Amino acid sequence: MALGQGPLRRCWTLATFFLLGRNAATYPQLARRAHTVGHHSYSHPLLDRMSISKAETEIDRGIAADEFALYGRRQTTPTTPFFRFPGFAANGALLNRMAERGLVVFGADVWASDWLPMGPDQELRLILSRIERAGRGIVLFHDTKAQTARMLPAFLYELKRRGYRVVHIVPK
Repeated sequence: MALGQGPLRRCWTLATFFLLGRNAATYPQLARRAHTVGHHSYSHPLLDRMSISKAETEIDRGIAADEFALYGRRQTTPTTPFFRFPGFAANGALLNRMAERGLVVFGADVWASDWLPMGPDQELRLILSRIERAGRGIVLFHDTKAQTARMLPAFLYELKRRGYRVVHIVPK
């Protein structure tokens, strides 16, 4: 389906947003609009290339910025214990540390590759073909990409038309 075709109305779904602390600090009003928040470090470095203490400082700085933007409390124990490593760059020591802290680490099964230059129609075709191959899973989009924002209504319409459903992940 090409964008702009078909009976696309305003549509929405619940989603989990893994926030960068620097973005939450800069745009707290947008951070507060997220349905469920996970954490994604402060400035998006590849954490597996750092010492554990430096990586944890980056993680804590991000969590504290997110918590302050969302709840007015600067704390490193997150309200929602969800985390995604930037670039999925983790190692055993970091994963163990996250488990010790009670943080659930998320990955993704299907990537939109929306960090690459492409138009919304191309992104829609790409992500739908990847979902069809995988059959299900966690889909990775980046909320900072204009092409992704323009593509999402058609994407949600197509998911529903093809019999998929979106599952909203929340902490227990």
